[in-house]
Amino acid sequence: MALLVQKFGGTSVGSVDRIKAVANKIATCKELGNELVVVVSAMGQTTDELTNLAQTISKNPPQREMDMLLSTGEQVSIALLSIALNELGIQAVSMTGAQVGIVTESAHGRARILEVRTEPLKALLSEGKVVVVAGFQGTSLSSRGTAEITTLGRGGSDTSAVALATALEAETCEIFTDVPGVLTTDPRKESSAQLMPTLSCDEMLELASLGAAVLHPRAVELARNYGVTLRVRSSWTDDLGTILTSSNRRSQGREGLELGRPVDGLELIDKQAVIGLAHVPDKPGIAADLFEKLSVEGVNVDLIIQATHEGNSNDITFTVEEKELSKAKKISQSVLQEIGGELVTQNGMAKLSISGAGIMGRPGIAATLFDTLSRKGINIRLIATSEVKVSCVIDASLGAKGLRAISEAFELNESQIKINPEITGSGEPEVRGVAMDPDQAQVSVQGVPDKPGTAAALCSALAESGISLDAIVQSERQQKDGSRDISFTLKKCDLMQADNALSPLLAKWPGAHLKNGPAITRVSAVGAGMPAKPGTAARMFRALANAKINIALIATSEIRISCVVSEAEGIRALQAVHNYFELGNSLEKQNIQY
Repeated sequence: MALLVQKFGGTSVGSVDRIKAVANKIATCKELGNELVVVVSAMGQTTDELTNLAQTISKNPPQREMDMLLSTGEQVSIALLSIALNELGIQAVSMTGAQVGIVTESAHGRARILEVRTEPLKALLSEGKVVVVAGFQGTSLSSRGTAEITTLGRGGSDTSAVALATALEAETCEIFTDVPGVLTTDPRKESSAQLMPTLSCDEMLELASLGAAVLHPRAVELARNYGVTLRVRSSWTDDLGTILTSSNRRSQGREGLELGRPVDGLELIDKQAVIGLAHVPDKPGIAADLFEKLSVEGVNVDLIIQATHEGNSNDITFTVEEKELSKAKKISQSVLQEIGGELVTQNGMAKLSISGAGIMGRPGIAATLFDTLSRKGINIRLIATSEVKVSCVIDASLGAKGLRAISEAFELNESQIKINPEITGSGEPEVRGVAMDPDQAQVSVQGVPDKPGTAAALCSALAESGISLDAIVQSERQQKDGSRDISFTLKKCDLMQADNALSPLLAKWPGAHLKNGPAITRVSAVGAGMPAKPGTAARMFRALANAKINIALIATSEIRISCVVSEAEGIRALQAVHNYFELGNSLEKQNIQY
């Protein structure tokens, strides 16, 4: 017998017939002797319909009243499902988020969960009942001391389910949905997408942040942080779906379930070298040729950064171990002899990295990292970012100083700090999935000072406006006045707000200005085996080169490689990478939504 938390989405309970089908599935599981907590979303498009109803009265309704309105959708679902279960002879009781003890912060429409007071749940479970819980909602105390209904925002029901599984220490949290599990890519864009039987929460966080819509990142963050086993499976079959695993199991702190410290790891890797190729031609195949030659000679490349400049030229920068610098330099020189460009190398470097769940989704984290280093007078040579890791390449002589400063800034203990850790990912696939995000925009801040604090100032200005960045690329090329360019990608909808946020800062730097890039799409490969398998990046670049797709920007991290391509080439780029890594396999004919 196991304690399970099961979550059914809106389409799974979108009609009376579907509710009856879900009730039968729950009844079968209960009859096997399991204890069950079932989290349910509102039926079908109910939330959208309620939102539209409110907007026929007001274009800007009070958020408190919207929470009061939207929370009713889940109450209909839980009551009907409980009725259906009782009709099958299964004792079931429905409970709202408030009744079940989900306590949130006081933020209407986007509340984060602080705790789950499990006494009511445990009492009902001990009586043998199935508890049917309204997802997407909780309760908080207002300034007047009265209980207030709050909603959690996008992905709220998934988040509710994982929070309940965490608090109850459930064996598994099962997310039932319209797809058979997590697929290698979006099947609407690549028909050969296949099911991934397993993947890590870190991989899922990367994929979710890159556009994969199966699970909301907030739910995956909770599962990753508290060691909850997640299973994503179809509501319509008995197939096992996809299991998401996490090696973490942190204790529940006083800050709250979703408000715990997002940074939970710090690494320092020394004896690193930087190689920069400037003014190389901006055309397909350059990056593929370079990194294939490095891979053939056994040079293991870590971080790779590429930025595009005016004049149809690129800068490509990458890091290797110092012991491989001589070989990598020789190979790079041979490539430049064929295509032209300039070579710069620098040894005596170190990579300092912070890690955690969803750190790039919290705008202040990267800003704090950069600001902490700048306050210690530590200049950042390179920046590499992803959803679960932010890395800075700095002077190795300042590595210990930076390590101490960052550990204090994020309040990390010794067990969370690693120096020269062993390479991970052995035995894992180098590429598990491929994602495409067409909602990105590329921006360059040109002519910024090349000194400590520049990146921190930019990120802080954006963070104060609530803007999250994805890739942050610091150009290798230095202008005549000593300035550099920093490029980054962000959501298209944040472009105007970013311009307003950065204008006062750029006015302080003579010659600095903001330039929006052309329409782009970001295509990314994710896999836990990347660190242990040299040459993955070269293979991705070759896939794009073979398809004659030009790469405008490259940003890599430990388990992710992202390439920015033109908006028109996005789907072709996704298909090229997916097929090159042989991820495809024809799915059985079924009605799949993704």
